[in-house]
Amino acid sequence: MLNPPDQPRPVLWTPSAPWIAASALTRFQDWLAAERGVRCPDYDTLWRWSVEDIEGFWKAIWDHFEVRADGDPTTVLDGRTMPGARWFPGVALNYAEHILAGRDPERVAIVCASESRPPVDVTWAELHDRVARARAGLVAAGVGRGDRVAAYLPNTIEAVVALLATTSLGAIWSVVAPETGAASALDRFRQIDPTVLIAVDGYRYGGREVDRLDTVRRMVDGLPTLDRVVLVEHLRPGSPLAGLGPAVTWDDFCRERTPLSFARVPFDHPLWILYSSGTTGVPKPIVHGHGGIVLEHLKKLHLHVDARPDDRVLWFTSTGWMMWNFLVGGLLTDAAIVLYDGSPRHPDTAAMWDVVEATRTTCFGTSAGFLAASRAEGVRPRAHGALARLRAVGSTGSPLTPEVFDWVYEELGPDLWLFSSSGGTDVCTSFIGGVPTLPVVRGELQRRSLGAPVAAWDEDARPVIGERGELVLTAPMPSMPVKFWGDVDGTRYHDAYFAHYAVDPPVWRHGDWLEVGPHGGVVVHGRSDATINRGGIRMGTSELYRSVLTLDPVVDALAVDLADPDGTSRLELFVVLAPGHELDEELRRAIAARLRADCSPRHVPDAVHRIEAVPRTRTGKPLEVPVKRLLMGADPGRVVDRAALADPGALEPFLRLAEERAGGNGR
Repeated sequence: MLNPPDQPRPVLWTPSAPWIAASALTRFQDWLAAERGVRCPDYDTLWRWSVEDIEGFWKAIWDHFEVRADGDPTTVLDGRTMPGARWFPGVALNYAEHILAGRDPERVAIVCASESRPPVDVTWAELHDRVARARAGLVAAGVGRGDRVAAYLPNTIEAVVALLATTSLGAIWSVVAPETGAASALDRFRQIDPTVLIAVDGYRYGGREVDRLDTVRRMVDGLPTLDRVVLVEHLRPGSPLAGLGPAVTWDDFCRERTPLSFARVPFDHPLWILYSSGTTGVPKPIVHGHGGIVLEHLKKLHLHVDARPDDRVLWFTSTGWMMWNFLVGGLLTDAAIVLYDGSPRHPDTAAMWDVVEATRTTCFGTSAGFLAASRAEGVRPRAHGALARLRAVGSTGSPLTPEVFDWVYEELGPDLWLFSSSGGTDVCTSFIGGVPTLPVVRGELQRRSLGAPVAAWDEDARPVIGERGELVLTAPMPSMPVKFWGDVDGTRYHDAYFAHYAVDPPVWRHGDWLEVGPHGGVVVHGRSDATINRGGIRMGTSELYRSVLTLDPVVDALAVDLADPDGTSRLELFVVLAPGHELDEELRRAIAARLRADCSPRHVPDAVHRIEAVPRTRTGKPLEVPVKRLLMGADPGRVVDRAALADPGALEPFLRLAEERAGGNGR
């Protein structure tokens, strides 16, 4: 049970009356009562209304936040069957316009920080000017509505500027973080045929400079549709442009300025392309629309993150994680956002808390893994600064353990709001997370988010309370993908989310284990599928396999991501070797180097084991999920049917390893 009556989970924080009164959520509830006659005295009543009258709720979000658009927003939803439901079919709007229009030019919009430079404030006037210049560069390069602009950039001001300039034109943005290898970046960008690539010459991380010019050259060679390459000289001015095709520097690209305007496009016009983890093949290009992201991020950043006019919101992220897009969505509020470029643990884990202090951050978002590491290493955040402005800490990426809840309140004080969230790249938001007007209960996510019809289902498609089930959405949300790029008939999109349960109408199955308590609190128990979660970045196994199998000694492989009790996870790789080869230190180093170069440092496993064969079904599918569950202590008889295996003996090493670990040998 999530919250047994005889063992209630302790309440760690209760919002004060002034806090509740000042929240955007309270103002929204008051507005609903006054303008719509919808009276919801508490959050749970409001949530039920938001998922039962979904058209009324999303029209209320539209009106309350005064969405700028052409056309008639009267028709909120054309059809409710997923996939295929269309939101606000009669309107046209622009994401960048909602961020940039009508701003106080003197207020700070963005704070830029890094591990090597002090923080710098960027005002709305400066941001407006930079976007106008980048937009002029894109226009000069021939970019227009529907064209794709690819970026290979760290979490810096150039990335935000390029995103807003691209989307102001109705062009489509797609970014990959620069720690990603050329092969993995090309797996993504080749699918979308970009006409412009904006890339960095290198980046700094953990006190090291990492040159990326050769990687960028390989990307340029692999993208024949490029008309323009723009090099951001992040490491050093004067980086050579040789081998980069039709290349200019970022400064030259942004030299001219023309008046900034915004192309209003249909509600579901592609805004950006994110990528799935790639568990079952090349990462899927997930297309989100202008309108869906505007509505979802207005709702989430105002009502659930409670970003206020004097706030500074820092979420530690890379551009390769959907939390970067979510952080940029903070600009839809009157708060400033904080960009941090670098390692959160350089020169030690306490360093990130110094950044929080130096940037005067009020809401600090990070991964559960970072908070767990801070606890494990004995970090005392307030010993490095008063953190006087910090009023909220957000956590996502993986489940936050009860012990880390305790640590946050022990170290940061009883007046802090801690909110843990869970969502995904698929919708670029969280389904479950913070509610600023409710208490924080140890070990629980506070509630399901407004407008998110989340339920836990068993394998017989029955909703369950107080026990684990698959996370499903029973009705559409505006920020669900418009489509997968190149998925002409929608088959890949349907199979990714709607094929698991054979029910009518279809439901979205997300791939998380969920437990909804009798009082509304939620616990997420991790992934129910084979997706790897490393520091909040979800990755698939297929690109890892494609890389490691290029090594001559490796003929087959299986990878699993195993959750540890402290909320972190451990990536373990099992390899089948060709005759005559041994898994020695040289081969281990070669595997790590290949994965780091082709994919990213996050793909490097924590442990590598040799096996004689990968256990597979008779149809050839590797048993990633059953092996994962075995190694996490599940009953073998309940997770795998040996009769269904092509070679039942291939399972034996994993059964022995699971037995050893259950006996206390650990990982």
